[in-house]
Amino acid sequence: MKTIYFLIISVLFFACTSTSGKINDSVPNVKAIDDVMQAFVDSGYIPGAVTMVVSKDKILHLGSVGVGDYETKSPMEPDHLFWIASMTKPITAVALLMLQDEGKLSVNDPVSKYISEFGGLKTPSGKDANLTITQVMNHTSGLREADAQTAASAKELADLIPSYVSGPTQFEPGSKWSYSQSGINTGARIVEVVSGLRFDQFLQERIFNPLEMKNTTFYPTLLSNVNRAAGYIKNSDTGNLDKAELASIFGKPESAPLGNGGLFSTAPDYARFAQMLLGKGIYNGKRYLSEDAVTHLFTVTTGDLDCGFLQEPQYGSRGKNYGWGIGTCIVRASHPGVAAVLSPGSFGHGGAWGTQAWIDTVNDVAYIMMLQRPGVNSDASNIRAEFQQKAFDELVR
Repeated sequence: MKTIYFLIISVLFFACTSTSGKINDSVPNVKAIDDVMQAFVDSGYIPGAVTMVVSKDKILHLGSVGVGDYETKSPMEPDHLFWIASMTKPITAVALLMLQDEGKLSVNDPVSKYISEFGGLKTPSGKDANLTITQVMNHTSGLREADAQTAASAKELADLIPSYVSGPTQFEPGSKWSYSQSGINTGARIVEVVSGLRFDQFLQERIFNPLEMKNTTFYPTLLSNVNRAAGYIKNSDTGNLDKAELASIFGKPESAPLGNGGLFSTAPDYARFAQMLLGKGIYNGKRYLSEDAVTHLFTVTTGDLDCGFLQEPQYGSRGKNYGWGIGTCIVRASHPGVAAVLSPGSFGHGGAWGTQAWIDTVNDVAYIMMLQRPGVNSDASNIRAEFQQKAFDELVR
């Protein structure tokens, strides 16, 4: 069995480690899942990956294959750090829903109640936009994105707001679904305004520390003794994988804590977050989110609009199979491929560099896949489909 990190004993998830720092062999590892992932390493598609499958109260599988970096050839380990990109969005949503639980806001509130600059925002037809928190979090706001210079220089979330409202929305709010980074960052800014805490501080105090997500951060250089998995993108000329660099707006201590995609994390850390959601807001006996709040994550708020990243013909024209909740993608109807084993109502999010986390409350299982492979539609990737299918066959069926 592969050597892996963090001893996990029943509900004392990752609580007791051996003196060497490696996890005990009692930690479940499903070799058949590792074999699926190893095939992608052997083909040169990825250098390495970490996969994890959990129920609400126990770990079902934790495995790692390949290397964390082609240059160092250091083995991929379960505690390797990954840029999780848009897997940040559900965490932003949970932060807002925590404040709703406390009666400090409602996701039906107008954004202008908390950010005054939105009060004058117009639509293309000249009407008042009157954007709600739900609309900015479900990608139906039509809100414009920040210009490149503003995005690069922003040190605080507040610095981005003037650019977002510098002109009318791109379409009449609610009339279509269009993936919006600005909307999620607006939600994160509302967390700051309502809580009085900087967004990263709120997440640290309310989510990361209580859930013992010790290696989840906007600023990985501030962590000690953590190995980060390198990203690789396929060179269209040579066919080789070249090392990829993150955009300058991510990961630097002087940059704003971006709610749309700024976080770095590990599979074990994100698993704790997923277990809390599988537990309908409860993790390890403690409630973090009301059961009613959790329903916002798997309740479609986008009506009959086509949604998601599989709308195009090459991905099967699957826009009707998906809806959007508060910061989450929701499977309305299963379909062959990446949603074949996901029950209707399953929810989650992928990241730009290939990370994925999907939560199926019907089967009480969450699938977490960590790799760093930009340049592909990770929501439609064969690697995601094969990982989920094998995990389902071995652990759920």
